[in-house]
Amino acid sequence: MHILILGGTRFVGAAITRAALERDHRVTVFHRGKTNTDGFPDAAHLIGDRDPDEGAGLRALAEAAPDVGWDAVIDVSCYLPRHARASSRLLTEHVPFCCFISTVSVYADFSRPDIDEERAVIELDDPTVEEINGETYGGLKVLCEREVADAFTPGRTCTVRPGLVTGPEDYTDRATYWMQRGAVGERVLAPNPPDEAMQLIDARDLGAFCVRTVEESITGVYNAVGPRDPLTREALIQAGAATNGNTPEVCWTDTDKLESLGVEHKELPLWLPGPEYAGFRAVNNERARAAGLTLRQIADSTRDTLAWLQSTRGLDGALDAGMTMQREDELLARL
Repeated sequence: MHILILGGTRFVGAAITRAALERDHRVTVFHRGKTNTDGFPDAAHLIGDRDPDEGAGLRALAEAAPDVGWDAVIDVSCYLPRHARASSRLLTEHVPFCCFISTVSVYADFSRPDIDEERAVIELDDPTVEEINGETYGGLKVLCEREVADAFTPGRTCTVRPGLVTGPEDYTDRATYWMQRGAVGERVLAPNPPDEAMQLIDARDLGAFCVRTVEESITGVYNAVGPRDPLTREALIQAGAATNGNTPEVCWTDTDKLESLGVEHKELPLWLPGPEYAGFRAVNNERARAAGLTLRQIADSTRDTLAWLQSTRGLDGALDAGMTMQREDELLARL
């Protein structure tokens, strides 16, 4: 197959590109030319912008589409419905099948667990908004899904809704934070309870599934969450500890105590505000697994993520998520 990937050079997009190349597909990557510019020499590269009104916009796609003959497109990098509309309407006449990467954040109610693909989705009060934040992200992705579905006739689309993604090259550092603390921390500050459920999917597993959907023209909507076995915050920390042979003391602390110390939720990644988010930790992936989603153990993801961290910033290097180790030490001293 010849697969077009919209945004295939960073983290999830890069994992999809690698998966496609490893399965001997021809790959064309459309991107801005700002990330991993030397990567994927075996792929063809088209430079432009998802915003048709920004710079070269979709010109490179429009010029190549009539002649190249892509068999499928995997859309990784779309967050605004206006962008989804422009690219989908351009490509629908030239590409038989589209896999759109959405998010489990599209669901309107996370207070109840076992969220399947039939759960109601967010409806934005203002569908014209283009500011992406915690309040609009999920609703905008809903509108993007609909634009893709409207442009491609029924039977030509697959919508993949990942949960939190981890693995090498995870620039968000959210799961990496807990892996790192387990690997190098002497004392680790963590929110109670230790057995709070977590769901993480390795980008490589997500990438392989997305490629499979276009190989087999798998249609429908699929929650792509992992890992293979049930996971807790304590298990994630201990996976990091085991990788580096560390034995940290984990200081499990109640929410009211953390808040009395002035700790914000963003300082402890994946610490969700309250019971209204219980379902975010319990999304149902049965449909995706039946369609061929395979998942690795968290120990494998942790090992490879920490190896990547070691090679890029050092195992105890500064992260883009969570609190600094100095801030953590100061808080632990006050407990």
